[in-house]
Amino acid sequence: MSEGFIDELRNALDQGAVLSGGDIDARYHHDIAGNPVPKPRAVVRPRTTADVSVLLRLCHREGVPVTTQGGMTGLVRGALPNANEIVLSMERMNSVEEVDASAGVAITQAGTPLQKLQERVEQDGLMFPLDLGARGSCTIGGNISTNAGGNRVIRYGMMRDLVLGLEVVTADGTVLKGLRKYIKNNTGIDLKQLFIGSEGILGVVTRAALRVFPAPAERQVALCALPSFGQVITFLKMARERLGGELTAFEVMWNAYYRLTLERVKGLAGPLPTHHPFYVLLEASGSDPERIHADLEKLLEMAMGDKLILDATLSTSNASAAAIWRIRDSSVELSRSFPYTARIGFDVSLVIDRMEQYIDTIESRVRAIDPQAFVIVLGHAGDGNLHVNVHHEHTPDKHDEFEKLGYDITGEFGGSISAEHGIGILKRPYLRMSRTEEEIETMRTLKRALDPKNILNPGRIFTV
Repeated sequence: MSEGFIDELRNALDQGAVLSGGDIDARYHHDIAGNPVPKPRAVVRPRTTADVSVLLRLCHREGVPVTTQGGMTGLVRGALPNANEIVLSMERMNSVEEVDASAGVAITQAGTPLQKLQERVEQDGLMFPLDLGARGSCTIGGNISTNAGGNRVIRYGMMRDLVLGLEVVTADGTVLKGLRKYIKNNTGIDLKQLFIGSEGILGVVTRAALRVFPAPAERQVALCALPSFGQVITFLKMARERLGGELTAFEVMWNAYYRLTLERVKGLAGPLPTHHPFYVLLEASGSDPERIHADLEKLLEMAMGDKLILDATLSTSNASAAAIWRIRDSSVELSRSFPYTARIGFDVSLVIDRMEQYIDTIESRVRAIDPQAFVIVLGHAGDGNLHVNVHHEHTPDKHDEFEKLGYDITGEFGGSISAEHGIGILKRPYLRMSRTEEEIETMRTLKRALDPKNILNPGRIFTV
């Protein structure tokens, strides 16, 4: 890639769209933990889909690789550029273009932060249900490219379930205008599904039509302490039966997560003591405040009567509900309180009934390698997703061994090595533990067809 090519990009796009050299800020080549990679050759910040098309057409012509970036909150190094790549930053394509309350649709650009979309649709009495701790910085395009899940999957599904249509630019600059606002559309292959969860390797999402829903009149949050994981499972079954569609979230925290979060993350207050084995954050929401409150209180009374839960607290205001949620959402802050080089995070899915045995197996094998190592666990139990963090401060040289151990055990239990974070570069060596050779080769076939010069996020998920 010559300087002449960078100049050609500058001439083709508006002033300030192309950054190079000293103008490239550190945020374009550092991950969420602050770890650097070499600077990219340039950073391009388009304002429109037409700009993205121009950029990709020129890069395709020259065979120049491009890495697309959103909010840079990913945990698998999928958006970190190689030194010879151009960064395509979606930061200036951040508008919510339309909210259609009657159709239940919002049209937004891909660089829009998730929280910005949530707050915009709230103005019309609506909600966009995807929610996760990085809501203030993660972008809609990133949520789409990783098929984000988060806290309310148990009721509303993954990002894939919330996308009605997409506008996408393919590797050669072709614009696919699939921004349709209706659910039913059986007109051949559903092309948008190719770009949801494929981590930007098949095309660049520029705009999305997303489902939005009437905002619930009431949202109640309870935090419960439980004596065993078996009772967590029983409590989940009871909550589903008693609350039905009112059940919005069911999050589980092992003792170490709850206790250490309160000890190490500033500004948190624990509404329950820290000695209980398990904690469940349960959220119920709906249109009838009195019924929601009564149903949740009755559920807690029944669970206590059946000795499923040992203690519980119920939110009394939006502020108290947010305070409970902040404990659950502080996983990144907790991780950052430990040395980076001696911690490994796993994002896995597996059958709920096997979760306890899975964690027990990881803990025992981790301690066989390092008796001082420990495991911190939390997750979206209602949809089978756990976040497992192995901390081995006294054996930083064992990082690769612990990483392989975690994925090996996930494979033994028939789980997915990535529930919602994607594969990126970090998990690429372990993809075969969750996908067959035939599936991976079919992915390669799609990649070769849509990106024959392999310029879009090359090396992510798999190599071609």
